[in-house]
Amino acid sequence: MTLLTGLSAALMPCTAARADDAPAAASAPAAESAPDAAGNTAEKPAFTIEVQTANEELKTLLERHNDLRRYQSVPDLDAAELDRLMALAESGLKGLLAAQGYFSPQITLTRQAAAKGQPPVVRIAVEPGEQAMVEAADIAFAGDIAHSADPAAAEQQKAIREDWALGAGKGFTQEAWSSAKSGALRQLIAKRYPAGRMGRSQADVDEAARSVKLGVTLDSGPLYRLGPVQVTGNRRYPAFLPGRLAQLAVGEPYDQARLADAQQRLISSGYYDAAYVSVDPQERSESEGQDENAAPAAVTAPVQMQVTEAPLKKATLGLGFTTDGGPRITLEHRHNRVPWLGWRAVSKAQLEAANTFMESDLLSMPAASGWRWGALARLSRVKDDDLTTYNRQLRFGRSQSRERSERNFYVQYDLSRVKGADGQYVTDEMTGDGSALSFNFIWTTRRFNHLSDPTGGWGLGFELGGGITINGKRQPFTRGVARWLGYIPLGRSAASSRLAVRAEAGAVLSPDGARVPSALLFRAGGDNSVRGYGWRDIGIARGGITAPGHYMMTASLEWQRPILNSEGRPSGIEYIAFIDAGDVAENPGALTPRLGLGTGARVKTPVGPMTAAIAYGAKTRKFRLHLSVGFVF
Repeated sequence: MTLLTGLSAALMPCTAARADDAPAAASAPAAESAPDAAGNTAEKPAFTIEVQTANEELKTLLERHNDLRRYQSVPDLDAAELDRLMALAESGLKGLLAAQGYFSPQITLTRQAAAKGQPPVVRIAVEPGEQAMVEAADIAFAGDIAHSADPAAAEQQKAIREDWALGAGKGFTQEAWSSAKSGALRQLIAKRYPAGRMGRSQADVDEAARSVKLGVTLDSGPLYRLGPVQVTGNRRYPAFLPGRLAQLAVGEPYDQARLADAQQRLISSGYYDAAYVSVDPQERSESEGQDENAAPAAVTAPVQMQVTEAPLKKATLGLGFTTDGGPRITLEHRHNRVPWLGWRAVSKAQLEAANTFMESDLLSMPAASGWRWGALARLSRVKDDDLTTYNRQLRFGRSQSRERSERNFYVQYDLSRVKGADGQYVTDEMTGDGSALSFNFIWTTRRFNHLSDPTGGWGLGFELGGGITINGKRQPFTRGVARWLGYIPLGRSAASSRLAVRAEAGAVLSPDGARVPSALLFRAGGDNSVRGYGWRDIGIARGGITAPGHYMMTASLEWQRPILNSEGRPSGIEYIAFIDAGDVAENPGALTPRLGLGTGARVKTPVGPMTAAIAYGAKTRKFRLHLSVGFVF
């Protein structure tokens, strides 16, 4: 039985050889040279090396890293000196093989005399034997995590043990051993214990049985809680703003992911071009945490925020293309602090064949509770195949955006005027020509594992509104929408495939003849609706035109499979296959799902997933290309 704690010294016995072990060559005559294929003079090696083994991976390793290589350029190396170097090299070769889990190799080094005009050949014959396998892995804990009664601490221990990368039955290598320890330590310091460190680390090798028993102790140190926010780099905007945007509560346990989300919220807010959010763990002495019978006292550490402020004013010109609307030009102007009001004003114009609009949005800075006031004015033109709808919209209300949820209350005025293909206005309630005043509430919660590119979790949203039509006879109406998205894993690892299940339903309840504006009615189809159909192509066929409807439903089932790289890890590219369904009707009983089936690929990017898919619309019997960037729920 041997301990692998001494293995690191055995890995490099030759590289640690004294300089006087190498033959002196400073005063030796230069080695003979011969012209190469190009006619240039090239120096011959003092000897050549041949590695003979059935294991190709080990052969490559030994060819590249054996210590004899560095002596090939030594001139006038005599046979006795070469024999001495070969004897020294054997222990180094054993160290290389031990690092790969081969602890009982048979190594034979022989020297073949030089042929006329050729250097001698050193042959390394290796029979590695069987690779040692991990028999057991014992993962222990010290510090607060070992004593805490908090279920979160027990859950963290369980997750670290379950995710241990070098479990029983796996082949042992030094690289895998180091990687497993690093992975466990990363999991420890990611939540609650940023000052965690590796304590005991030992691998017991049984050479006869070709087995290894692993043991590590992860010392968590004290529990860390978040303290007050300390901001540097803030000059243009109020000092309270970073803390309100970050949404980190004083006293909550440290969570690396929460800090990363807070950092992203600062950058996404538009007030800051860059931000860095961190907690600086206190230095721990070597003796700290040695008392196995007591947990260290919790530490409250301030949250450090370093920000780079965005300009007060900013104009952006954008060019793009969508499979739903074709080429697109956008112009946006942002003023982060409108004089006298202090609110942000964002004015935007978009020119597109299918969807052209102009809008101006005013939004206050968040209060301590997270609530903000907002106002919106918008003009738009939406062109469908046979109808063109001109919308005007005014909105005023309050909103609250938290880390995982949003709430909105607002009053809204909508006016929709509809033109037919002949350019004449169609004053028909069935086409959505009308106006209304409504009061609305929207609630959304996102319980995804990653908000910008989820692979697990779920999201749920509701919209509920009620109001009165204004054109013609004034009549009341109510409107509701519900949507859900969930991910179902088909395995436990990050490389496992998953199912994404999406469902959405909406209804507008109104008396017959009520002229509810088109902006409040429903259409379906497009990239984020029913693929295989064009944007808003699914509606109610009436008199040769496609009109919006009072009832809508869509659903999607998508299989997502990560494509693995050469190391067996997700490459950032996923294969997808899906079936979508949806319809729009004037009553629930008339809803008849139209199917879309397709396949494609999704690539992870800094701005979210980029998806390219080809889908077949069963109703139209046509294929459509769908491109989208980002994740929206």
